[in-house]
Amino acid sequence: MEIIFNFKEKNALAYDGDKVIGSCEFEETENVWNIIHTKVNESYQGQGIAKQLVLEVISNAKTQKKKVVADCTYAKKVLEKEKNFKI
Repeated sequence: MEIIFNFKEKNALAYDGDKVIGSCEFEETENVWNIIHTKVNESYQGQGIAKQLVLEVISNAKTQKKKVVADCTYAKKVLEKEKNFKI
């Protein structure tokens, strides 16, 4: 599995070979990235892929010095566990 961050498309995608198996999408407004949706293919769930996708977006936001918030309920739970980010 490989995770690719796509700033232009405002997402991080998880791949199994050339097949997209998960995504984490965000919206950008000024200095805030809002994670709006996280999804993993049903047959790949339970492997921590969604968390890796959210953490990839968070990592890139940190690099860009952006605040991260989440409308996505799953991403909100991940953010609550991350000490360096506040919702």
